[in-house]
Amino acid sequence: LFLTAAIADGGMGMTDVRAGAILGLYTAGVYLAALPGGWIADRLLGQRNAVFYGGIVIALGHFSMASGSETMFFLGLLLIVIGTGLLKPNVSAIVGDLYGEDEAARRDAGFTIFYMGINLGAFIGPLVCGYLGENINWHLGFGAAGVGMVLGLIQYKMGESYFGDAGQLRRAAEETRSQASRVLLTGIAVTVALVAGAWLLQSNGTVSLAPENMANVTGIVIVAISILYFAFLMTLGGLDGNERKRIIYIFLLFVGAALFWAGFEQAASSLNLFAERLTDRVLFGWEMPASWFQSVNALFIILLAPIVGSLWVWMGKRNPPIPVKFGIGLVLLGSGFFVLAWGASFATPESPVSPMWLVVTYFLHTVGELALSPVGLSSVTKLSPDRLVGQMMGVWFMGTALGNLYAGLSAGQLEAMSPTGLFSTVALISVGAGLVFFVFQRPIKKLAPEVG
Repeated sequence: LFLTAAIADGGMGMTDVRAGAILGLYTAGVYLAALPGGWIADRLLGQRNAVFYGGIVIALGHFSMASGSETMFFLGLLLIVIGTGLLKPNVSAIVGDLYGEDEAARRDAGFTIFYMGINLGAFIGPLVCGYLGENINWHLGFGAAGVGMVLGLIQYKMGESYFGDAGQLRRAAEETRSQASRVLLTGIAVTVALVAGAWLLQSNGTVSLAPENMANVTGIVIVAISILYFAFLMTLGGLDGNERKRIIYIFLLFVGAALFWAGFEQAASSLNLFAERLTDRVLFGWEMPASWFQSVNALFIILLAPIVGSLWVWMGKRNPPIPVKFGIGLVLLGSGFFVLAWGASFATPESPVSPMWLVVTYFLHTVGELALSPVGLSSVTKLSPDRLVGQMMGVWFMGTALGNLYAGLSAGQLEAMSPTGLFSTVALISVGAGLVFFVFQRPIKKLAPEVG
């Protein structure tokens, strides 16, 4: 919303294409940064320190965005990517580390509280930051997010006495830590050199570093790395026949998840713009901020997660297999986009449509998320060979990053396509992918019948 807002209204006045590409690169970066973030915590900082330092960097990022400078805005996005890379994978590890191996029930309850806390923040955040940003000043909204992060860091430190040894760095040999430090410094140096080289090529006109080009190149690189990694495992990974079948299973889920997130994560882009431009947000003479619709998904998660979780337990042996749950998730995602495409066919800037079109869409998307996302995470841990669990979780994050990247690129098509055309296209792709999972559920399940 800020990137596409007119300069006269305090925004950056960007096209939908450029704004979507920037958002896609930013959200993809968050998930890609989780890979080195977990590595740094395991070898150098420990999860507890990584979360704290990551939170500091995130707060600095939000305050940078609040400064009003365009350069500081983009520096802020970069800082948030780095900080979230340190925080996101490691805070979950701390929660798991709080419980012993014989405390499965308590661990599940702990993660439930943790997950509800995340979505409580996801519900409140857009209401506070969105109101301040849209109604008062965009940069005040960004600054409010920084204040929230600082408050979170304070309570995190105050509550450390409850952690015990959870999240502490395991005593590693000094030479191992020294080697990890050298690897980290080398990685930073290579990254700086690549950025400097790209900037020089941009300066002399050899290449264009426009966000649209960078996003497309990044997508190609992620796809290439993913395919090469799976090909390496299948040919030179030292896997037996059963393990190869499981890797094929994970690859199919990887593709399904990437397609799902490419649609679902348009909530922040195309659906956000639809809320702003084509939705009637006037209630009793007061216009609701468009960003408030970002809280709907979190609210539905809080309300529906216990119901969906209980449903799987209640079904017992009748519980659908993993491919069917993926098919359900993708079909529900597509159904939500069909609903919105229908609503968009009636909408014009002069005659916006009811907000219920978006609410119903978010409802269908949330149920689809609950059917696919937790199942996908759990399946990867069950299907991966023991020695490859960490790597496969990293690859799973790459699929999420890929989906986020293409969500931003797809949203940019709002300039070339009508909302009805864009949403219908996404719906057809999502439903089509879901039907493929339904049709081929039996051969997919046969790859690992003991998992489901």
